[in-house]
Formats: sequence, C-alpha cells, structure tokens
Amino acid sequence: MSDTRKEHDSMGELEVPADALYGAQTQRALNNFKISGRPLPHSFLQALLQIKAAAAKANLQLDCLSEDIATAIIISCDELSQSKDLEKHFPVDVFQTGSGTSTNMNANEVIATLASRKLNKSVSPNDHVNFGQSSNDVIPSAIHVSAAMQLEEYLLPALRHLQKTIDSKSHSLARYTKTGRTHLMDAMPITLEQALSAWSNQISQNIEQLQHMQTRVQHLAQGGTAVGTGINTHPDFSRTFNQALSEITGLSFSPADNLFAAISTQDTAVALSGQLKTLAVSLMKISNDLRWMNSGPLAGLGEIQLEALQPGSSIMPGKVNPVIPEAVAMVAAQVMGNDTAITVGGQSGSFELNVMLPMIAMNLLNSIEWLANASDHLADKAIASFSVNQDKLEEALHRNPILVTALNPIIGYNKAAEIAKQAYKEKRPVIDVAKEHTDLSVDELEALLDPSKLTRGGL
Repeated sequence: MSDTRKEHDSMGELEVPADALYGAQTQRALNNFKISGRPLPHSFLQALLQIKAAAAKANLQLDCLSEDIATAIIISCDELSQSKDLEKHFPVDVFQTGSGTSTNMNANEVIATLASRKLNKSVSPNDHVNFGQSSNDVIPSAIHVSAAMQLEEYLLPALRHLQKTIDSKSHSLARYTKTGRTHLMDAMPITLEQALSAWSNQISQNIEQLQHMQTRVQHLAQGGTAVGTGINTHPDFSRTFNQALSEITGLSFSPADNLFAAISTQDTAVALSGQLKTLAVSLMKISNDLRWMNSGPLAGLGEIQLEALQPGSSIMPGKVNPVIPEAVAMVAAQVMGNDTAITVGGQSGSFELNVMLPMIAMNLLNSIEWLANASDHLADKAIASFSVNQDKLEEALHRNPILVTALNPIIGYNKAAEIAKQAYKEKRPVIDVAKEHTDLSVDELEALLDPSKLTRGGL
C-alpha cells in the first residue's frame, strides 16, 4: 500500500501522507513553511477547536448547517480536544502566512475528515466546518480565547498563590529587622515583613491589571469574517456564536464593539503583553532581591539562606546557587523579548488585517505559560522555604552609621553627617560617636537609635 494519497484543493492535486487527517491546504503549508519546526501552542489549538465547535452550534441554531453535519463537527472537535497527540494533527509551522490561514484550514481539514468518517459522507472543510467564518476573524478570536483561558486557569491562580505565599512568609518574619538599602548602599532599617509587603503589593497590582485585561480579551472578532463586514455569515452569527462559546468554555465572551478594529488590529494583545512585561519586571525585582539577600554565604550579604536544591558547581565542592531566582529572572527577560516581538507584530495591521497573527499568538501564550510556571516555582521553591540568618542581620544593623538619621530633628543634618562620617572612618558603632559629639545620654541615644523603633517611622 502506498504511504501517500492524492488530495485536491483550488490550486490542484498533491500528495499527502496516507494516514494524515489533514488535506491539501495543510500539506501545501508544510511544504512552504519549513522554518522553525514549531507549531502553534497547545492552548491555541484547543481554543481553535472550541471556536469551531461553537461555530457549528451557532450555525445549527441559525439553520445554516444540517443537524447531522453540525453534530459530527462538534463531536469531532471534542474528540480532538481530548486527544493526547493533538499536535500530530496540527504540524503547520508558526512562521507561516500572517493571517494564520494555514492553521485555520488545517483545523477545517482535520475536523472535516473526522466528521466525514462519522457520517460516511463528505463534510467540506470550507463549506461546512468553516461556514460563516474566515481565517481573518477565527485566528484573532483564537488568540483572545486562548489568552483568556490561560489567564483564568493558570496565570491568575499562580499569582494568587504567589501573593498568598509572600504574605504568609511576611507575617512570619515580622520580628526580624534588617538594614535597608538604597542604591545598594546602607539605608534606614526595615523589617523583613515590610520588605516582603512590597513584593506582595507588586503581585497584587499585577493581578488587578491582568483581571482588567482578561475582560478586554473576552471581546471577540468572530462574525466579522473577511474584513469586518460579516459577509457570508448570518446577521445573528456573532451573538449566537459567543453564547455557544461561553457555554463551552465557562467564560463570558461577547462580540467586539467594532469588528473592523478587532480584525485589523491586535491592540488588545499588545496591551496584554505589556501587562505581562510589567509582571516580568516585578518577578525579576523579587528574584534579584532574593539573590542579593542570599549572596555569600560568607563574602556577601548572607541575610537569608535559600533552600539548597542542587550542587552549584562542577568544580567547586559545596557551592550552592540561587537557581530558582535565576531561572525566574531568565523567564522575565524572555517575556520582555516576547513583548518586543508582539509590539512589532501589532504594528503590522495593514488596512483591514493584521498579518503577524501566528507570531503574536505564540509569544503571548508562551509568556503567560512561563510566567505562571515561574510564579509557582518562586513561591514554592524560594520564598516559602528560605530561612533567616539573624546573626548576620544584627551584625550589620547595629553598626550602621545611617541610623544617625534619627537624630536629624535634634542635632541637625550637618552635625549628624559629621557623626556618620566619623563612624564610617573609624569603623565604630554610631552610638559611641554620637555620645562623644552630643549632649544626649546613652539611654536617650539607645532609645533614639533603636533599629526596630526606626522601622515604624515618625519623629
């Protein structure tokens, strides 16, 4: 038996692997785009199948498809969604036609093949599976649907877990006071609880902004078809489709306010990517704080000790490195790079269609997935499990000449600066120098320069 079969499309005949569910248009894309070897992300393909199922339900309800064909399409989409080798049927390279037409037709052909087998009659990829649709509204909608689902199911839960972990750790560290640092230089004291509260607030703000963006990505281009006019689809298709998709996914989707804008631009994806970049910045800041606080253990700050997860060197025995914060920082850097690509892609809305859709989809979904995984790792393998080196904290804290700041209201800034400089120069505790240059008693100085009191602010 031959290992290929002949398939036809509007451009003619060509050979397709005999066991492939896809047809001629997918094969042409495989022949044309041998670039990265990477298909679109799994979450995108799942969203695409949900869109095809919702479209079939809507077209059935609107009497645009017969019940047997619509049902076969819906069942085929469900079966593919449950398949463990989904990517096998969707091999088209992400770097393809900018509209994503090759991937849309890949889905249409695979679904049509399965539906035809169920009915023992021909189901058309274009006339049935793709009825009332265009790649130009399907692919932008799939970007939004997959992003919304990934936010709901993965990233937002991961961030809530991260914030909860930070808060729990923060409350357990309230008794520890450390030297604050600005410009990486000694500054006024701060408690570890206060330090971690900043991290928590960063994550809280990211959650709030991502929830706002999730609402925006749940407005879809579907129903605009080729250029936004809705040509070749039922006037009620967009509304009916969104109702069906909402039932399938459990999220509330609705038609975009302007279908022309939803097809010709990717402004919402760019905005979401920008918020993901902000989250990446937050995670990098937290990771770098952890790395600095953990540095040493002898020649660095050594304020905390991260969980030892693996040997840190192939040549230096006993060395342990802050591997989780490093991994998270690399994810953050890559997300920033993804955002640049998405930003460039967003500019490629030439007249009625953006033509960098697959690349935008890949980078957006990768950013969401990696940030979710990184957040879980940072919570469970770094923040929850680090210990505090109290002796190291106190060693630097009480010798910190910057404590003299507390005396500014009493002796003035210039006098306090002289005391601090002398304490630095002579490497003496600031309280000893202050005792020599002020009329304040030791008891008064100890009360005024108490590091834990200084963390509470005020005069």
